[in-house]
Amino acid sequence: MKIFKLHFYKENSVFFWLILITIICVLSVTIYSKNRDEQSKKIKSSLENIYLKKIVKEITENLKPRYTVIEYTSKSGDTYQNIINKLDVKKSEKQIVIDTIKKEKALKLLKINQKFNFKLDNLTGKKVIEFVIETDKKNQIVFTRIAKKKTFKSKKIKKNFIKKLVYKETVITNSLYNSAINLGIKPNIIIEFARLYGFQVDFQRDVWKNDSFQIIYEEFINENNNVVDTGEIIFANLNLQDTDLQLYKYEYEKDKIEYFDENGKSIRKTLMKTPINGARLSSSYGKRKHPILGYTKMHTGTDFAAPTGTPIMASGDGKITKAGWCGGGGNCVKIKHNSTYQTVYAHMSKFGRGIKKGVRVKQGQIIGYVGSTGLSTGPHLHYEVIENGRKINSQKLKLPSGKILKGEDRKSFEVSKIKIDVLKSNLISKMN
Repeated sequence: MKIFKLHFYKENSVFFWLILITIICVLSVTIYSKNRDEQSKKIKSSLENIYLKKIVKEITENLKPRYTVIEYTSKSGDTYQNIINKLDVKKSEKQIVIDTIKKEKALKLLKINQKFNFKLDNLTGKKVIEFVIETDKKNQIVFTRIAKKKTFKSKKIKKNFIKKLVYKETVITNSLYNSAINLGIKPNIIIEFARLYGFQVDFQRDVWKNDSFQIIYEEFINENNNVVDTGEIIFANLNLQDTDLQLYKYEYEKDKIEYFDENGKSIRKTLMKTPINGARLSSSYGKRKHPILGYTKMHTGTDFAAPTGTPIMASGDGKITKAGWCGGGGNCVKIKHNSTYQTVYAHMSKFGRGIKKGVRVKQGQIIGYVGSTGLSTGPHLHYEVIENGRKINSQKLKLPSGKILKGEDRKSFEVSKIKIDVLKSNLISKMN
């Protein structure tokens, strides 16, 4: 009998131990789950505490990124000095960057549309730790700060891009912008196209259905055959009511490029016809019943209705004499162009970057954005032209053209024009 019991215990000992271990595991899990539930309730209760919520909210809202990245594209009239002066860093820091740039021979000449990229370290008092300057569409220089020093090391990087010339043409069915977008033209090319023609064309009133346009411009393609950037417009033609308005890109002096018509006349004028694109003429110059004041008075400008935030351009080169509140005109900018002409832009929602009294601006530069500030019933631009102290109708103003090519310059332009015309014919033949 004893032998039987001994055998029984030996044979079933594993079974007993398994049951015992299972019971211990179940008890442990139950106790752990109970403790975890209690801890979760405590944590949840703590998180819902109103004071803790306020502290968390204040901390997260005040968190700022370690680095600030600033991008900029150079414009006509820019210098390295005024570009660097836009950075929110100490004067001594700006000078270090300027001195670094001066050492690079490839950056001796600042070109229009050069791209800049600055990386500021907010933790170390907004120091510039890295900046990149594009020397051309295929090359750039990267400047990296040497740790704990006031110097940068530079590295030239060649972008693996291929420049491609693109030809597009279409009939305008609803608007120039939509017709161009449907062709796959990039928005920045469309804006530049509109800016060039803005000296002689009012896109709201002068462009009609079934008018057409042609354009040749540069695209830069990467190794994956994707368009990574666009370059300059080489040629454009806007056909309005069977009248061709042709523009040819031409470098009349070293690094001085303008667009000329087929007769060698620059398309630049003293003032642009309209300082805003895609707007509707909502109120012309002359007497009218004021929509808010209720009585008839002289409307001394031209109103262009456009969505809030639409960019407003300086209609000519000049110096800002006012950038602030103008009473019924709301936020406004006044520009003195020369001894004869001044312009006024009113009801802005906000001013363009760096726009303030005393700043010089270039024709086509963004000075503000459409709004409805002051005495206004809706978003629009009120635009005034002042000639010798007298407000005049901007839409009837006839202004002299810019540069006219003569002599050897004209001969050189004619050769350049023929080359572009041949290029256009070749690009068209490839399409067919």
